[in-house]
Amino acid sequence: MISKFSLLASFLLLAFSGLQAEPLAPPEVKALLERIRAKRAGAPQVQADFREEKTVRLMNKPIRSTGNVWFQEPAKFRREVEGNSPSITVSNGRELWIYYPKFKSAEHYSLGKRSPLDAGLAALTAALNLQNVESNYHLQASREGNGYELQLAPRNPSLKRLLESFTIQMNADLQVQRTVMVQPKGDRVVMEYSNESRAPIEPSKFEFTPPAGTDVTTPLGR
Repeated sequence: MISKFSLLASFLLLAFSGLQAEPLAPPEVKALLERIRAKRAGAPQVQADFREEKTVRLMNKPIRSTGNVWFQEPAKFRREVEGNSPSITVSNGRELWIYYPKFKSAEHYSLGKRSPLDAGLAALTAALNLQNVESNYHLQASREGNGYELQLAPRNPSLKRLLESFTIQMNADLQVQRTVMVQPKGDRVVMEYSNESRAPIEPSKFEFTPPAGTDVTTPLGR
């Protein structure tokens, strides 16, 4: 009786595992990307709350933070981090600002010059912008329960210097729920998203003017 029960339990476990992770064939991956793009074409903007956990190999404890993110295709982006180390990152597609209100300081960068910063921003927004994902990443996908998981591995050297792999988990409505970024030296960044909205976003969200008295630097010299 015990042997039969163990055999049945093992069979059910294998069957359940098979239902949880079902790799998609290349035509199915292509169809999934087309569905995602069709949905986003009708509302090319998104905003959501996030929880982030960074595991850094040289630190004993992970770094946790919460905040909000806004994105509008093709390259407008805003991210506000709350807590003890608040920051605001804003890009209108041409320039990038990182503002640290606690220290009244800001960093200013120019974009579009194929610098490491452009690659970094592309990695940061990969889950929100899948327009050219096949050009930048080797892509695999699987069906996970009622949703999907995309596994991305960078193609070009600039992205390979920043990340080793990038996993995107989506629900049945093709909303991003969770991402996992693994970096070359073993550092790991996990993001969990909630309260997604595709309502229109005010253009001013993607512009930034440093408050009076802010110490502005240009780390890349331009």
